[in-house]
Amino acid sequence: MDVTFPDDLVLDEGGRIVLLVMDGLGGLPHPDSGLTELEAAATPNLDRLAAGASLGMSLPVDIGVTPGSGPGHLGLFGYDPVRYNIGRGVLSALGVGFDLRPGDVAVRLNLATLDADGNVADRRAGRPSDQENARLVGMLQEAVPRMRGAEVFFASEKEHRVVLILRGRELSPHLGDTDPQQTGVPPHRVEPLAKGAEDTAAILQDVLDAIRETLRDEPVANAVLARGIDAYEPYPGFPERFHLRARAIARYPMYRGVARLVGMEPVVVTDGEEATVAALEDGFTDYDFHFIHFKAMDSRGEDGDFAAKVAAIERVDALLPRVEALGPDVLVVTGDHSTPWSMKAHSWHPVPILIASACARPRRDAVFGEASCMVGELGTFPAAKIMSLALAHARRLSKFGA
Repeated sequence: MDVTFPDDLVLDEGGRIVLLVMDGLGGLPHPDSGLTELEAAATPNLDRLAAGASLGMSLPVDIGVTPGSGPGHLGLFGYDPVRYNIGRGVLSALGVGFDLRPGDVAVRLNLATLDADGNVADRRAGRPSDQENARLVGMLQEAVPRMRGAEVFFASEKEHRVVLILRGRELSPHLGDTDPQQTGVPPHRVEPLAKGAEDTAAILQDVLDAIRETLRDEPVANAVLARGIDAYEPYPGFPERFHLRARAIARYPMYRGVARLVGMEPVVVTDGEEATVAALEDGFTDYDFHFIHFKAMDSRGEDGDFAAKVAAIERVDALLPRVEALGPDVLVVTGDHSTPWSMKAHSWHPVPILIASACARPRRDAVFGEASCMVGELGTFPAAKIMSLALAHARRLSKFGA
């Protein structure tokens, strides 16, 4: 008989799980100290947890593969990030609460600034406010409601980010991005990447041209760049796979989107770290599984700011006693990928992970850092196995075989 792990072993009852994700947690040593950002941080609460927890390192996708945020989180949620890879546009659309239908093509747009020669001067249009974003989206929706028989929808995401959805005919998601990922050059034109995608490429290019015409008199955000194009198809969800009522608490829409894709109930947080923990405290016992997301580590790593990333880690550490006070049976602390300060970008390096529960095998001298985790009980393993471990620690998996 074919068996799918862990799905076919999941029990209906068991302990409550918290998955605490410190985005971009993994790092690289500072040349002056030899310590990574996590190791340099003053983390008394994480270190105390580590001394009584199982430690290891997780691989978000595979050896040497640098993950995006979508694949990184899908792995944490127990989904093979290669098999279930999906474009950022779909995740953004779900994150803002758009009612996607199977076959809809979603595109993430960056509001951008083009110079007089049509070259990209600012890929993020000076990071406009959310209010300015909403004003511009309102203009676009009024100006471009349909294109060649396809319905066109726009939704505000955050700052420079906008979501575009195409619906109403046989559309192909196999389209190239128009974002050149650099300034001083013009945006790419939409290119079909597979046979049969030519018509959708033409539709999207017409939409982008209409957007540029609509925004031409704007002083800063006078164009958009398209990226992360994909079609929406439902995924098997947490309730079906893991028999869990799950929720996602995150400030940024994309992370709520990937969680919603797999059947979690999204909780919108508009403020920072303390508001995230306050949302966790509210209604904690109503759910079996809680995903809480903290972003600042990734942002400060991409800034190349070692001290600021250390400070971001320390802020989360200070909030851990409030998480522990809720009494989760299993507390998993990890990241979706590494964002080393010295690289200013996501990287392929394995990510530290801590699993605290009554079933852990602790090493009493351990602390939470790369050096301790590299020699931990869990070893280095695929992130897609984290859910198996969390369920096992929560006593939610039955024995395999007689």
